[in-house]
Amino acid sequence: MGIRTTTAILLARALSFACKIAGKQGVTMAGKLAMKVDPQILKKLASQVRGEIIVTCGTNGKTTTNNLICSALEADGRKVICNHTGSNMLMGVAAAFVLNAGIGGRLDADNAVIEIDEASTVRVFPFFKPDYCVMTNLFRDQLDRYGEIDITMDLLRRAFDMAPDMKIIVNGDDSLSTYLAQESGHEVITYGISEQVKGAQGSADGSKREIREGQFCKKCGTRLEYSFYHYSQLGVYRCPQCGFHRPEIDFDACNIDLKDGLTFDVKEQGRTLKRIHANYRGFYNIYNILACWAAVRTAGVGTEHFDQMLDQYNPENGRNELFRIGRTKVLLNLAKNPAGFNQNISSVMEDPDEKDLIIVINDNAQDGRDISWLWDVDFDRLQDESIRSITVSGLRCQDMRLRLKYVSIYADLIEDVKTAIEKRLADGCGNLYVLVNYTALYSTHIILKNMEKG
Repeated sequence: MGIRTTTAILLARALSFACKIAGKQGVTMAGKLAMKVDPQILKKLASQVRGEIIVTCGTNGKTTTNNLICSALEADGRKVICNHTGSNMLMGVAAAFVLNAGIGGRLDADNAVIEIDEASTVRVFPFFKPDYCVMTNLFRDQLDRYGEIDITMDLLRRAFDMAPDMKIIVNGDDSLSTYLAQESGHEVITYGISEQVKGAQGSADGSKREIREGQFCKKCGTRLEYSFYHYSQLGVYRCPQCGFHRPEIDFDACNIDLKDGLTFDVKEQGRTLKRIHANYRGFYNIYNILACWAAVRTAGVGTEHFDQMLDQYNPENGRNELFRIGRTKVLLNLAKNPAGFNQNISSVMEDPDEKDLIIVINDNAQDGRDISWLWDVDFDRLQDESIRSITVSGLRCQDMRLRLKYVSIYADLIEDVKTAIEKRLADGCGNLYVLVNYTALYSTHIILKNMEKG
């Protein structure tokens, strides 16, 4: 591979090790250093992957979906390159390959499963052409980073053009993602939920006040008609003017039971093929698991160990990550935009037990400086007797406290996250939910890990 590549790998490894010693994640920094030393290192390493490369894109759920796909491939006995931590821009993607390469620049990998930030696809795809792209959904995200959804869709369209042989596995319940996939000219495989689900707060008809991005047909501009919503704009839709409609679903979830975790059947070509059960909470996780199943089936991966994989899957990146600290059960999850936050609230409210809640809001560059999206979240649903206390923390804790005040909810204010957690561990009810936006995720994860270790 040459001296330049070897030097890039050695320096990236050294920097990554130093960051870990300092308690920092350091993945992006390692990738940036490697790319500076050898600008073509990502292309060189990605070309060594023996089998297919699968990428995951979308506003919400891509880290969980991507890691599930990786776990499914590993359960099939494959060696997989994956950016588990969710570092999904160009430098984070580069780091996933660089930190798994040998000193001489050799990569031993059957597959690569890579999460990519939607806006970064146009920067990543010139280095390798994925075989499959899993599209989870398109919701409004950080406006000062992404702008309106049309900008994100244009970037994805440009990226898709760079990989003409790529197959797109898309959430057919999302009119925006479906339109983008169908108009791309690529082969499209769909997954979705065709039945109206009862029994989960916020997941049957969806809140009438909920923000819906795909209200109008992307083909002709007419307002779409919905048979029903699951949440946000996800549901069964059709355009009364031009005929654009929810496509036939290749991988369809049905007979859904939310009473004890998530249980559902998967139909393929109208035939029930698999009954799936997972000990997860949150209706949205059905989409994550279904997307994973669709991806591995489409890629021809064995599914004999799929159930075992779901049982053993343990999120270690703050997405629905569970900690046990003394007598307290703590669930950490990411909530970075209105759609994601509303589904987090639904998940919290599905727990009938008494609970404490900590909400951490930052406004660092990666979060987006504009936090006006907080006003599009249905926080009034937290007016429930089971919510014993709410604490707001983080750089914009005052804004979060004000937002709750407007729906007549009192919140304690403790700006330092560690102090807030320590207080709720000391005087809480033993059931704590911690919801954080992006830059608070890793630091809060480290705090909880250290507390769990004692």
